[in-house]
Amino acid sequence: MKWKLGGSSRRNDVIINYFNYIWHMLVKCILLILFFAVMIGVGIYCRRTASNVQGFVLGGRNVGSWLTAFAFGTSYFSAVIFVGYAGQFGWKYGLSATWIGLGNALIGSLLAWRILGRRTRLMTQHLQSATMPDFFGKRFFSNPLKVAASVIVFIFLIPYTASLYNGLSRLFSMAFHVDYVWCVLGMAVLTGIYVVVGGYMATAVNDFIQGLIMLVGICAVIASVLNGNGGFTAAVESLSLIPSESAPNLNGAFVSFLGPQPIYLLGVVMLTSLGTWGLPQMVGKFYAIRNEAAIRKGTFISTFFAIIVAGGCYFLGGFGRLYGQSIEYTAAGTPVYDSIVPSMLATLPDLMIGVVIILVLSASMSTLSSLVLTSGSTLTLDIIDPAMAKARQGKHMTDRTQLLSIRLLVLFFIIVSSVIAIVQAKSSVTFIAQLMGISWGALAGAFLAPFLYGLYWKRTTSASVWASFIVGVGVMCGCMYCTFTGKTFISPYFTSPINAGMLAMLLGLVVVPVVSLCSRQNRKAEVDEMFSCYSSTVRVRATDALSEEQQD
Repeated sequence: MKWKLGGSSRRNDVIINYFNYIWHMLVKCILLILFFAVMIGVGIYCRRTASNVQGFVLGGRNVGSWLTAFAFGTSYFSAVIFVGYAGQFGWKYGLSATWIGLGNALIGSLLAWRILGRRTRLMTQHLQSATMPDFFGKRFFSNPLKVAASVIVFIFLIPYTASLYNGLSRLFSMAFHVDYVWCVLGMAVLTGIYVVVGGYMATAVNDFIQGLIMLVGICAVIASVLNGNGGFTAAVESLSLIPSESAPNLNGAFVSFLGPQPIYLLGVVMLTSLGTWGLPQMVGKFYAIRNEAAIRKGTFISTFFAIIVAGGCYFLGGFGRLYGQSIEYTAAGTPVYDSIVPSMLATLPDLMIGVVIILVLSASMSTLSSLVLTSGSTLTLDIIDPAMAKARQGKHMTDRTQLLSIRLLVLFFIIVSSVIAIVQAKSSVTFIAQLMGISWGALAGAFLAPFLYGLYWKRTTSASVWASFIVGVGVMCGCMYCTFTGKTFISPYFTSPINAGMLAMLLGLVVVPVVSLCSRQNRKAEVDEMFSCYSSTVRVRATDALSEEQQD
């Protein structure tokens, strides 16, 4: 909507522009207020499900397929993906960056649900485990393993959490001309309210709502951006005329099937897809799902969600080169990747910009809520409670005290991540943003292999888990050290935290079986009892499995 006024004087133009500005701001503010009201309302509505630790952390292990699938997807894709990664990898690889989104859908969602979903739900319930560190401690009969895993989670989730705010600053500045600090504080306060009040169930319900917004929003944004460039065919033709610095002899590199750098593209696909198998905030979604039917249905829902959202984000980022004249550049002449997607969106109608703001808020808050809930529950259940029990001759914290501790720690993690994000934005500290990729690589490199083998292979030993922790964290710390000192880590290919993270995961998948075969397995009888949960007899419908009589 635009205001009009008779006459053509400068005064009339000022009045028209003023009313147009007020109207546009009003539309965007109304959308934000409605969004905030719904999020807080859901938190208050779900407060009764968060009256004990099991309810607060896992939703009573009674969460359905739609809520779990959307919680998995929205925790997976945040503003880091939409603004940072989509802009960065779309600029580097063009339309072939869409393979990253498809890899996220097929490997990070479909295979993750098929391979991890059922076994994770059965084993963690059998062990009465509520967190990934607790799983390691009980599965491998080692409390030090649990503490070490908790420390890794604590250290590497904090910078990951802080990085979620990065994509918001430019979008809010573009849409509202509001200082970044207020954006961070608003997001932190809102997330803190509904997580602390409603726990996992409030997070899951809000994730579902936010997921719907993300599905509709990404489709609308793609259509608007393509329309602004003359349609899909015209946009592709324009992109095909842009030469690639990394593949100067390849005509139309940015619209080619595998892009100008397929080997580097593979590294991104592997870390962002396979890496989710070892992230505690992702795997934790399988702990809470209700039953077998919910797992089967959730597999398809989650995969569909990832195809639309992740595939759409990277597909959109693939057209970033068309905005090369309007994005920001560093003093060295390289693009500021976080400015690419906001530059693409700056020319959209105000209503569409409002939708984008809600889209990015949804993506960021859903991931933030999952991360802080994982951090708070892990620190309380796996470090504080065992330490209290040891100091008080085996007397553990009461359920009420544990619940209070988790809530306080959730607030603590939100405050710390907010402070880090503000410090990064207001100072010359830049390594925090780089640390996000290192955080993802360290968590996945340390946890993926022992968790996967621990679910499937009885012969996995505690020594192999220690080896995986050392290799995963060691590789990423080595990459971080070389990055900040300007040295080459192993080879130029592994200098990137993305490729180093892929190396850490692959090494873990090799190290765990090798060390397990070279070390002694303890408590074989107890391990056999753990795996008995997979062989217990259950009754199912004939549509799901044929009886012996029906097979003859």
